Amino acid sequence: MTLINSLIQNGYLKTPEIIEAFKKINRKDFLLPEHINETEVDEALPIGYKQTISQPSTVVFMLELLQPKIGDKILDIGSGSGWTTALLAEIVGNQGKVYSIERIPEIKNFGEQNISKYNFIKTRRVETICGNGYEGLSKHAPFNKILVSASAPKAPPQLLAQLKIKGKMVIPVGEQYKSQEIVLYTKISKNNFKIEHFPGFVFVPLLAH
Repeated sequence: MTLINSLIQNGYLKTPEIIEAFKKINRKDFLLPEHINETEVDEALPIGYKQTISQPSTVVFMLELLQPKIGDKILDIGSGSGWTTALLAEIVGNQGKVYSIERIPEIKNFGEQNISKYNFIKTRRVETICGNGYEGLSKHAPFNKILVSASAPKAPPQLLAQLKIKGKMVIPVGEQYKSQEIVLYTKISKNNFKIEHFPGFVFVPLLAH
């Protein structure tokens, strides 16, 4: 059984658009050569510089919470290998746009090369940025969705401010390298959010500097 079929059967993958994206965007295209044979393994894998490509079931869990839609403008923070950016780009379609931020230049370049395998950068569906995701991307705000793939002690207020009303942000929150929780913020009004907590995860840290 393929990993995707297993994730569907075990109730992780549910939304048709997300399932289609996982079928079209091959995780193998975002791995280092020495890990190609581990494409079907449901584990985080190293991509260099103490960074990882996230565990597939965790990525699925976060995207199912985020519920990206066709036409969305999305900010992907800590984009790493580019896998989540490409998945999001597939879902938002030609009418949408994904901005990906990665702070490590070498990893940003690696991710950009991987995303380019799907023509998303050439068609301007994806824009990659090397920078500090903690501050978000105010010049392109507001966003329909924000996905953060690195943990913070709490959700940075500047990111919440860059969400549209009814927009969603998914972010890991908790102490560095300890058990954390994934938190879903849904923006109800300018200063009000519906907040939902999902414990039991570990992510690399989202650095403020």
